[in-house]
Amino acid sequence: MDLCFTPAVTLARMLRARKVSAVEVVRAFVAQIERVNPRLNAIVTFLPDQALAAAKAMDRRKAKTLFGGLPIAYKDNVQTKGIRTTFGSPIYQDHVPAEDHLIVERLSAAGAITLGKTNLPEFAAGSQTFNTVFGATKNPYDPSKTCGGSSGGGAVAVACGMLPFADGGDLAASLRNPANYCNVVGFRPTPGRVPTWPAANAWNTLSVLGPMARTVEDTAFLLSALSGPDPRSPVSIAEPGSIFGKPLKRSFRKARIAWSRDLGGLPMEASVTRVLEAQREVFASLGCVIEEAEPDFSGATEAFETQRALGFLQSYGELYRTRRNELKDTVQWNVEEGLRLTPEKVARATALRTQLYQRMRAFLEKHDFLVCPVNQLAPYSVDIEWPNEIAGTKLGNYLDWMKSCYYITITSHPAISVPAGFTPDGLPVGLQIVGRYRDDFGVLQLAHAFERETEVWKRRPPI
Repeated sequence: MDLCFTPAVTLARMLRARKVSAVEVVRAFVAQIERVNPRLNAIVTFLPDQALAAAKAMDRRKAKTLFGGLPIAYKDNVQTKGIRTTFGSPIYQDHVPAEDHLIVERLSAAGAITLGKTNLPEFAAGSQTFNTVFGATKNPYDPSKTCGGSSGGGAVAVACGMLPFADGGDLAASLRNPANYCNVVGFRPTPGRVPTWPAANAWNTLSVLGPMARTVEDTAFLLSALSGPDPRSPVSIAEPGSIFGKPLKRSFRKARIAWSRDLGGLPMEASVTRVLEAQREVFASLGCVIEEAEPDFSGATEAFETQRALGFLQSYGELYRTRRNELKDTVQWNVEEGLRLTPEKVARATALRTQLYQRMRAFLEKHDFLVCPVNQLAPYSVDIEWPNEIAGTKLGNYLDWMKSCYYITITSHPAISVPAGFTPDGLPVGLQIVGRYRDDFGVLQLAHAFERETEVWKRRPPI
């Protein structure tokens, strides 16, 4: 049995039943990282000895845990006590936190063993995973291409069997984009579903934490441990994480699907459109009623860019003031955009976001789900920071190519990227499913049904 590609749900069941030891499992993943990671650069801090010691201790424990010793490597902006956490920034390249992030506390308590940290762009800014501390993470289906970002290291590690699943964050596109580019599942939950602490803004609902895995079932499995309320996060949703441990199988007969090719006119690369259009009939075969439609996204760019700039000013304004030259250009630009904001612009963005939420809510009263592209183009060169055009349309800034994801972000609705196919060049293409506010489980169920029909996730990277 190939432990590294055994579903996380199955592997955890085997661990709990003592059919395999935590030491065996961790050794298998350590060997896979040592074999594959030097070519792709997904794991940037690697702790095999520490993980094996934790696995031996796990095997001695009599009490059973949810994960039973499954390994995980956290995104390198998630604080890990006593383990280097760099944020992909030279400013923090030797930073060792004194406390764990809330999700590290949760997953450790559930029996996950920390194996290291995964790569990201500097301060998770941008959907191309590279930084001056560790370099770029490469796409496992074609190492000359980007793996996306900002949770790129996690997506590559999962795709290649270096991890059974991974955590990530999503502000503009950072869970969905790399999942899309690496043929894995990336889920952006409803804000508050996964609490965050510590946080510069405890009331932040633009950025969320969430899971990635090779299958939807494994994604839900990780989410079951990540989610649930916490008093340190005032926006956290009260429902327990255990709701995501329920079976995902469901009938979608007569479910109303809104099918959107371009979310109202966004430029789309033809190779992506062809892959997605070929999968439209899958929803018909599930018994869904399909209608071409999308909500009105007018004001989405202004609302998103304003609120993102405000967040960058809050998080990195002091670094900009004291160590500006050590920040990459796009981080400087985003902070400067925050400094240029006026109270009127901030107030207008809040109003626009409210309108976008209400329009999406009303739209999803008429339809059960919105199905649309994740990314507007296939993976591009790993040597390019961000694409400056799509299908002949020039782009103005490093955020513009993420609109097909951040249009959804600004509405606060849950969305998933699920593998949907490959371009003629063998590059992955994902499908985005958006659900009603807080219907995270419904989104997982439809993605699971789609996944079972297509089985695109089974195509492993050639590397």
